[in-house]
Amino acid sequence: MALDKTALRRVALLARIRVEEGELEALAGELSQILAWVEELNEVETEGVAPMASPAVSRLPLREDKVTDGDCREAMLLNAPKTTRGFFVVPKVVE
Repeated sequence: MALDKTALRRVALLARIRVEEGELEALAGELSQILAWVEELNEVETEGVAPMASPAVSRLPLREDKVTDGDCREAMLLNAPKTTRGFFVVPKVVE
């Protein structure tokens, strides 16, 4: 698909990109080459190929799911300026 100056002006307008008149010819040629390359990609046979997010095969490391930081309520409440019945006391913020 070859782009002419008129089509390129329209694309630049839609993309809100200012393109000077002298740059139109060169930019049209570059974009036409890119579109031709994309058309070549459409010819590749992809039947039966599963889509993938990345070409690199990677798996997240798994770890044992166990509690390692629990049952220290009293120690945490010692840091609070004010507590009541085992809870933090904070200023009221509702108007």
